[in-house]
Amino acid sequence: MPTPSTRAPRRDATANREAILAAAAVALNEDIDASLENIAARAGLSRRAVYGHFATRDELLVEVFTRGARRLAALLDPVSHPDPLVEIALFGATLWAEVEHVRVSAALAVRGPHRELVGTALDPARERLRETVRRGMESGRIRTDLDRETVTRLIENAAVSVLDEATRARLSPEAGHRLVMLAGLGAAGMGWTDAGALIAATPELAFGAAGTTASPASTASTTAEGARR
Repeated sequence: MPTPSTRAPRRDATANREAILAAAAVALNEDIDASLENIAARAGLSRRAVYGHFATRDELLVEVFTRGARRLAALLDPVSHPDPLVEIALFGATLWAEVEHVRVSAALAVRGPHRELVGTALDPARERLRETVRRGMESGRIRTDLDRETVTRLIENAAVSVLDEATRARLSPEAGHRLVMLAGLGAAGMGWTDAGALIAATPELAFGAAGTTASPASTASTTAEGARR
C-alpha cells in the first residue's frame, strides 16, 4: 500500500496554537496561576481547543517558557561590542527589552520548577556571556578576583534579580533598562559611578537603542484575532 504523504498542519490549527501561546504569555504575567479557561478566553478559543494542542496546563507553561528562552538566546547571539563591558551591558539591555512586558512570568521561568528546561534553552546565550567574560578578564576590563564561571553566574543572576526588583518596585521600562545594565556591570566588577559614566557615554546603551519588542498584550490580541478569522 502506498504510504500517505505527510501533511502540514492546517492553517487554522497553526494559528490557534500561536494564539494560545501569545495569550498565555499575557495571562501568566498578570496572574501566574491563570487557568486554561482564562488563557483560552484571551485567545478567543474554547478550553477544549486548548487541550487539542496541550494535554495539560504544565505542558503549556513549558512551551511558553522554553520558547521565550530560545527566542531570547537568538536575540542575544548577534550582540557584540569591542569593549566587553559594553557588551555585557548590551546583553542586559537586550534581555530587558525582550522580557520587561512579561517580567513576572520571565522571573518564574528562570527560577521556577521548569528552570532546568529553560536553562538548557538559554545555554547558547550563557556560552556567549562566558566568552565575553573571558575576553574581559584577559584584557583587564572585568574582575579577576573570581574565576570565570563564578563571574558569569553573578552577571546572569544580577539580571534575574532585576526582574524581581522591577516587579516589586513597579519600575518603568526605562528605569529597568538602566538597572539591568548597572547590575550586570557591578557583577563584572565596576563601581556604580564608573558604570553610570560608561552608560551615559555610550550611545548604544541609551534607552531604546538596544531594540524593543512589541507588548505581548498587543501580540496576543492580533494573533487571537487572526485565529478567529
